[in-house]
Amino acid sequence: MSAGGQGMNFRDTMLGLAENRGTPGYVPAAFFLHFDPSFHRGQAAVDKHLEYFRATGMDFVKIQYEHPFPRMPQITRPEDWSTVPRFDAEHFADPLEVISGIVKAAKKEALVIVTLYSAVMHAGHATSRDLLTEHLQLDPEKTAKGLQIIDESILLFVRECVKRGVDGFYASTQGGEAGRFRDPALFTRYLKPIDLLVMNEINRLCPFNILHVCDYNGLYDDLTPYLDYPGQLVNCGTRLRSGARSPRELSRMFDRPFMGGMDRHGILVSGTREQIQREVRDVIRDAPPGFVLGADCTVPSDIPLENLKTAIETAHSSASRG
Repeated sequence: MSAGGQGMNFRDTMLGLAENRGTPGYVPAAFFLHFDPSFHRGQAAVDKHLEYFRATGMDFVKIQYEHPFPRMPQITRPEDWSTVPRFDAEHFADPLEVISGIVKAAKKEALVIVTLYSAVMHAGHATSRDLLTEHLQLDPEKTAKGLQIIDESILLFVRECVKRGVDGFYASTQGGEAGRFRDPALFTRYLKPIDLLVMNEINRLCPFNILHVCDYNGLYDDLTPYLDYPGQLVNCGTRLRSGARSPRELSRMFDRPFMGGMDRHGILVSGTREQIQREVRDVIRDAPPGFVLGADCTVPSDIPLENLKTAIETAHSSASRG
């Protein structure tokens, strides 16, 4: 086991951060990636998650969500969003089977959390980001009805996950990116309440949730609309269109521990062992209290695992800031 496991198990470490019981004396770390489709279901998915967790030595297990909502070709106008289907637990049988297996195998040694996409992200996967954006601008009231229906399915999935013993969620959200809407108030008026319905529920049900403000589809001018989203940690990119923000600044803004600091396409992917060690130490040198080393989003699936192991071992050998 890596240095992170000395004197306490991974569960104690991360729950201590979430509950503001002080820092563990070292810097926790975790990185996430998408596995090959052959590892998306069944025991193969369980085994691959556990193999990755143990090979990298990271401080908690995050279960990838690889079961997007089905395509919805019937949605061509804003009023069509009322036809979005509601899903029952059977629809989520495959991911729930994987979750049950991983919880059973790993929960004694580490927190187990599940990737949770927002209604906006599911709607974009089921139609397209451009179509969803267009419909929200044409008729936000009618379009939001579909997102509210999607929220019902998300909440059912959340409760089924909790029944199976998960410790929390990595709650990923989009919608407030710079330039997405002609009127940025569309996000705060229509999308934020839909996000918060789920975020508040997972915060009520679980002790460890990470708010992930995802910049996969574009950077943000301003993160202020997300500051009151629940979550014991926040993970987001340090690049905004208005300029870079340090992990220390972002931790202060969100008033909670920050996870991140590494560019998912940078030295972590292409650097030598020595370059990765140097970058990790540079990030940690200026990190805020309670910092967790990670990337700004999922890293490329073909990244050498040795690179991640190097970054995590370097973090674990570094003293955290109390």
